[in-house]
Amino acid sequence: MKKCAVLGDPVGHSLSPVIHRTAYDAWGLDWEYDAHRVEAGGLADFLDGLDPAEWRGLSLTMPLKREAVPLLDSADDWVRVSGAANTLLLEPDGTRRGLNTDVSAALELTEGLDVDTALVLGGGATAASMLLALAEHGLERATIVVRDPARATETVRVVTSHRPVQLDVVTFEDLPTTVVVADLVVSTIPVTAQTPDVVASTMDAAHVFEVVYDPWPTPVAAAAERSDRPVTTGLDLLMAQAVHQVRAMTGRDDVPVEEMRRAAVEQLESRVDRAPGQREVQDE
Repeated sequence: MKKCAVLGDPVGHSLSPVIHRTAYDAWGLDWEYDAHRVEAGGLADFLDGLDPAEWRGLSLTMPLKREAVPLLDSADDWVRVSGAANTLLLEPDGTRRGLNTDVSAALELTEGLDVDTALVLGGGATAASMLLALAEHGLERATIVVRDPARATETVRVVTSHRPVQLDVVTFEDLPTTVVVADLVVSTIPVTAQTPDVVASTMDAAHVFEVVYDPWPTPVAAAAERSDRPVTTGLDLLMAQAVHQVRAMTGRDDVPVEEMRRAAVEQLESRVDRAPGQREVQDE
């Protein structure tokens, strides 16, 4: 038996356990996948306590994606470019390899979109992954909206070091008076931050990519749906990156994608008494 898990803070709401376990069950694989709350600054100690003979892989969410990078022995290209890892593989020899399947998933989901300009709400690791993917597809300019401009410093650095994209950083306070031209809106912020002013700033974009999947729809997504604009959902992103994770952790290519998504949807529908605003990804 091998053990895998999702780590983060908060993490109790994560859909990753049901998604990964569904794959294991479909294959008759006697593996475990659980959720462990690991606070910022606690990842190194958690990793040091794992036996690589028992453990195979970890999914990393907020606030651990950037914290993981200096703890790795090797990494894929997107970890090196982005400075963030959402997947950690524990090899039999005890070494740790990091992957960024967020970028890989975002590349797939934005393939074919005609995006020269973007409005990105939030400036953390997931925002960086989305911007890197869009830059690969020809993004020329984006406006990043954050509470504190310092929160976007690392994202601006990694994206502009990779591709010549013009990135403007504004605060949520200044957003109502900022002229924003965007083909696409990417929202990585919680529903509590999606105020009427924020929603209004998204209304001219032709397409919305809403990273939050619970609760659904978010104010940004609901506004897009009311105006018949296409929305790529956080569940789309979660599923796409999870498929890459399952392949990397198990070494199998026959991933039961439909069964995994069905299980995730059923889990979401069963959450009647959940606290508002909880979700898998939070950058702000």
